[in-house]
Amino acid sequence: MEDRRTVLVVDDDRAILELMRDFLEAEGFGVEVAASAGDAFEVIERRPVDCVILDVMMPGESGFEFCRKLRQESELPVLFLSARGEDVDKIRGLGLGGDDYIVKSATPAEVVARVKAVLRRYGRAEEPGRARLDFGNLALDLRSREVFVHGREVQLTPREFDILCLLAQHPRQVFTYDQLLERFWGDVGDRHAVTVHVGRIRQKIEEDPADPRYIVNVWGVGYRFEGRVR
Repeated sequence: MEDRRTVLVVDDDRAILELMRDFLEAEGFGVEVAASAGDAFEVIERRPVDCVILDVMMPGESGFEFCRKLRQESELPVLFLSARGEDVDKIRGLGLGGDDYIVKSATPAEVVARVKAVLRRYGRAEEPGRARLDFGNLALDLRSREVFVHGREVQLTPREFDILCLLAQHPRQVFTYDQLLERFWGDVGDRHAVTVHVGRIRQKIEEDPADPRYIVNVWGVGYRFEGRVR
């Protein structure tokens, strides 16, 4: 049996907190709740959690700002749960390092399914045939899950690392948008998640993200990794 995972639900709506607690506990999760960003940081400092479900619109500090601060010190998976379903909000949330963006019209069961999908993929890369992939200016340590650009470590979220690892382990192989979506989000994500995450990886590893050297577009199809292991 897997270890019991703990989910932190952050929302100023008490009814949503209680509803999500009921559904998550019924699925075997431990649950912590917080009504504000400040309370959420206190929970994280007090005890380890495995995932955060985060409202966007809260009194005081917004969910976006909370995620921005969290990403400065943690790779904890974050799922936004918001009444705001516009594409610009989804792109902003994913661009700040969120692992998923769920509109509140989704059923609690769907939210739980997305939590499970994130946790299944959290910390998982393919079993490597070699412990380190060295492409010259870019290197991946598959055991320590570290990425180095020009010898300097760069911080990737768990999902960003897993996407980069998959592509780098299969140079020149084209992965379609649908393949990446199914592999890393199951059937509960959308194409924005793929493009935003690849864009964030490029910002961190490419000298010129607008003219990428490593992760290149196969227009209308998906992406492939260009690089030769040394």
